[in-house]
Amino acid sequence: MWEERRGGTMPSAVLPVTDAPYPESVDTTRIDGGLVAVTPFADRYVLTTRLSATHKNEHHLRGEVPEHDIQDTFFAELAFRGTAPRQTWVAGVAFERSALDPRNDARFAYTYTAPGLFLQDDIDVQRWLALSLSGRVDHHNVFGTFVSPRASALIRGGGWSSRVSVGSGFFAPSALTEETEAAGLARLTIAEPLDAERGRSVSLDLTRTHGALTVTGTAFRYDVRDPAVVDRASYTLATLSEPTINTGIETVATVRRAPFSVTGTYTYVHSREGVGSERRDIPLTPRHSAGLVGMWERADRGRVGLEAYFTGTQRLEDNPFRSQSAGYVLFGGLFEQRIGKVRLFVNAENLGGVRQTQWEPLVRPSQAVDGRWTVDAWAPLDGRVINGGIRVAF
Repeated sequence: MWEERRGGTMPSAVLPVTDAPYPESVDTTRIDGGLVAVTPFADRYVLTTRLSATHKNEHHLRGEVPEHDIQDTFFAELAFRGTAPRQTWVAGVAFERSALDPRNDARFAYTYTAPGLFLQDDIDVQRWLALSLSGRVDHHNVFGTFVSPRASALIRGGGWSSRVSVGSGFFAPSALTEETEAAGLARLTIAEPLDAERGRSVSLDLTRTHGALTVTGTAFRYDVRDPAVVDRASYTLATLSEPTINTGIETVATVRRAPFSVTGTYTYVHSREGVGSERRDIPLTPRHSAGLVGMWERADRGRVGLEAYFTGTQRLEDNPFRSQSAGYVLFGGLFEQRIGKVRLFVNAENLGGVRQTQWEPLVRPSQAVDGRWTVDAWAPLDGRVINGGIRVAF
């Protein structure tokens, strides 16, 4: 894949304060490939081999600051799967390699390798109870050895089903984060050597099906110890001494009575990061979000759908106009008509024309510490989007 993007200020436009244009561009070349080989034998066993590799070469220009980054990844796995009367097990070995070569600043270069062993066993204990147990051991060339266990239990019967899951894992930190992907590495500072992030999770979901109605509720908690976080005020990447904690609930309800179906969702997420008295909500993470989708559908004629989505307020970071976003609702629709082997469709998104610029400008009055001239996007930027097309079945 080869891609060339050009952006920045519009022709003849200039930035505040500087009265100068600001060009932005990125040229990307990406080559990737993969291989999967599956070999069954003895009617009970399967040997699976997976290989994949990626090479990405990017040239960025942000104002007058050029950056040239090269990223490489490689993954290999050999897995052996077998079955027994009440269980299915998988055992194998894996190897991962990732590398970053920032040609303009060697401070952020790294080459990570991590060979590992893994084992998983899925057991049908009873008709109403199934267990899944797994474990993985990885040896990282920089951060050492990590053990990642995971267990889950599925209970079902009488129209009810429930799953409980607990587990852990790790992540090797790097200078590549959401913030640096947007602003680049040229102005970034790393306070001290970063620690590996360690995650723990627990979740519980409960599903009830009664006639045309299906309702699922999920509660979850994810803890990330030693998180690597970018301080936007100083554009510094550092490992925090206190964990990032995400807790929340999610509910999904669906009613199906042909040819109609209605699905409603609601999610509450409480995400916190920081140290001591400076702990606060994670930016761009709304506590409340909901959606409602209705559909009429007949395979021989077509379908009509309507949707509405609510996004609640979010904490904003390093925004000179506001510290908290506004909540908003998006509406959309779909119409599709079948005529023989041809399907005509029209899809509409954000029919209310909600745009972030209805509340504030996108361009900052002055340049941020990380070099950016625009604020974070927390609402749609492009307003209404309507498209149509034709599908032909052969």
